[in-house]
Parts: sequence; structure tokens; C-alpha cells
Amino acid sequence: MAIDEAPPRFPFPAAAPGLELPEEFARLRREEPVARVTLPTGDSAWLVTRYADARAVLSDVRFSRAAAEQPGAPRVGHTRPGPMNILGMDPPDHTRLRRLVSPAFSARRIEALRPHVATLADDLVRAAVARPRPVDLLAHVTYELPSRVIFELLGVPYADFDQLHEWSEVIFSMVGHAPGEVAAARRKIQDYLGGLIAVKRAEPTEDLLGVLIRHRDEGDRLTEPELIEFALILITVGHMSTAGTLGAMLYTLLLHPDQLAALRRRPELVPAAVEELLRHNTFTLTGAQLRVAVADIELGGVTIRAGDAVLTALGSANHDPVVFADAGRLDLDRAAEAHLAFGHGIHYCLGASLARLELQEAFRSLMRHLPATVHLAAEPRQLEIKTGLTARALVELPVDW
Repeated sequence: MAIDEAPPRFPFPAAAPGLELPEEFARLRREEPVARVTLPTGDSAWLVTRYADARAVLSDVRFSRAAAEQPGAPRVGHTRPGPMNILGMDPPDHTRLRRLVSPAFSARRIEALRPHVATLADDLVRAAVARPRPVDLLAHVTYELPSRVIFELLGVPYADFDQLHEWSEVIFSMVGHAPGEVAAARRKIQDYLGGLIAVKRAEPTEDLLGVLIRHRDEGDRLTEPELIEFALILITVGHMSTAGTLGAMLYTLLLHPDQLAALRRRPELVPAAVEELLRHNTFTLTGAQLRVAVADIELGGVTIRAGDAVLTALGSANHDPVVFADAGRLDLDRAAEAHLAFGHGIHYCLGASLARLELQEAFRSLMRHLPATVHLAAEPRQLEIKTGLTARALVELPVDW
């Protein structure tokens, strides 16, 4: 970028039909891997596009999440987690809160959920197949499965899903909603959760929210605002990220019928296919929260000054040809486990094991029950994309056979 040029606006315009990685990322990886961009708020940030640099940012404590939550810090949009939220913390507060729920997301406990998740996925896919065609897989499978699982895990009534999801979409929007609307939606979720916590205090439960309440009331291991914020992030991110990712992954497979047919023929490919689709998928343009440097740091040939904002583009990092040969090609036989779709470092996604399980069982059910002739019931360019969210997402995914 020439010195007298204004930094380009980010997010970059998406290439049609809307979920592909904008071509600007490839240019930046080649020519300017740490580049200045202008965020929707008008604030400036360094955008990191290469794999090695992204890992460095996510694992270096000098790139602080807590500093990014301070008053006056640069921001991406009208919402951010806040200093009482685990996503807005550095150690030791982050470590303290993460330890409270880590046992619930251990590999053993998550694996114990597999039979139930598999049954739920089978029920949802069979019901979807029985519906009049075309069928919107987003509405009837990809949102239903992760939402039902996380609501059960937390102990939140699923009857309240529609309202909670509506508020969630508002608070995770970068643009499209005024700051007052975003703040109001966040207060509504907080008030809802405060009421639910009061009910569970009166009648204790063994679900995850009940466990967190006991940590608060009996062990004083987190504050009341931290309790509510923890519940908020678990219920919102816990359903929105997996649902959006699954929808984008299905869309990608439908655009690659040869790979879809291979997965149907070889169901043993499912775990590897999920990892490759997570890598290839560009559901999240960034995938990581904004960080603020707390010291001067050299990265990718530039000096990032203390106080500068840094944003890691995980979708771009996962398409870095230095790490993933022929990175733009979808290859379900690829060993893609090194991808950064779940982040890296201390903020590595707490629910990664649960998300993987849900994605694997969703694909197994879809391969078992969807007819072999399944195909998109609309041209890709006709599909509407939600672009105002922190992650792009399809509005619907109509299929026929």
C-alpha cells in the first residue's frame, strides 16, 4: 500500500456467491502479510493473513484480549464481549474461568454424548427428508442440532430458542444494527439468563448452568456478572458458530459433488472430511477476536506499536499455501488437522471437541439419510448471505433430489 493511500476497508467484499474467500487475502499473503485496514467502526487495525504470523499472534500474551476491551480501545463493530466475559480476558482471570467449565468439555465427557447426538441427528435428518421439497437444511438440521445440544447441556428451555437466537444475531452483528439496538439485545439476554439463574438457585439442577451457579454461590470462584456473561457466551456462540459452520460446510460439499459422492461411499472419511471442511471453509473471515498490543512487537516485517489493534484472518491462514499445498482445492483425504478454525493458544475454542462431535454425527446422518441425488435447489448466486455478522452465514440452504 502506498504511503498516501488510505487503508482498505475490512471486511473485504466477498466474491460471488458469497462464501468464498475474497481474493484480496491471497494478494496480502504474498505482498503484505501484516497490513493496515480500516474496520467498520472507522478504527484502524493490522490484519494478519499468513498462517505462521496468525499462530504467533494467538500465542503471544503481548497481544492482549483484555486491552481490547478497555474504554477507547479500537473495535470491529458495535459489539464486543466485554471485560467480564471470558473472551475478553487475559490470564489469570481467563485461566480461572476456563478451569471451571473445562471438565464439562473434556474429551471423555464429550465422547459420552456421541450416542445421544447421533440419535438426535438421525431424527432431524429423517424428519427433514420427509418434508415437502425443497427442504431448507439450515432451518431443519444445521441450526436444530447444535442448538438442541447446547441448550440441553446448559439446561436452557429449548422453547425459548427462537427469541434467544434473534437476540444473539443482533449482538453479534458488526453493522446493520445501531449501537443502542445491540446494547438492548444484550441486556435482554442478560435479563433472561438472570431470571433462569434465579429459578435454578431455587431448584438446583445438575446441568452446566447449575454447576456454574454452585461455583458462584458455594465456592465464590466467579462473580455474578461473570456468571451471567459465561452463560451468555456459551449459549450464543455455542449454537451460532457450529450451526453457521455446518451450513457453510454442507454448501461447500454440494458445490463439489465428487467429494460428496466420495464421502457417501467412504463414511470412514467423515472425521478427516470435517477437518478439511473446517480448513477450507471461510464461514469466519477472521475467526478470532481483536487484540491490542501491549508492547512494541516485530511481526511479518513490520513494527506493531503498543496500543495498535491486531486482527488475525484465520480463513486466510487456513489457505496459506506454505502450510497447505494447493490450499484452494477441497480434498477430503488431506491431513488438515493443523488448521486454525478453532483458534490457537489460550483462547482455543473451549467447545472444539463438542463442535467436532456434532459436525461428525451430522455428516454421518446426512450421508445415511439424504438421497444420493441431493443437490442445491437454487443457483449459488441466488442464495442470500448474512454479511453483517461477525461471521458470514447463509440465510437458507434449499436442497432437492
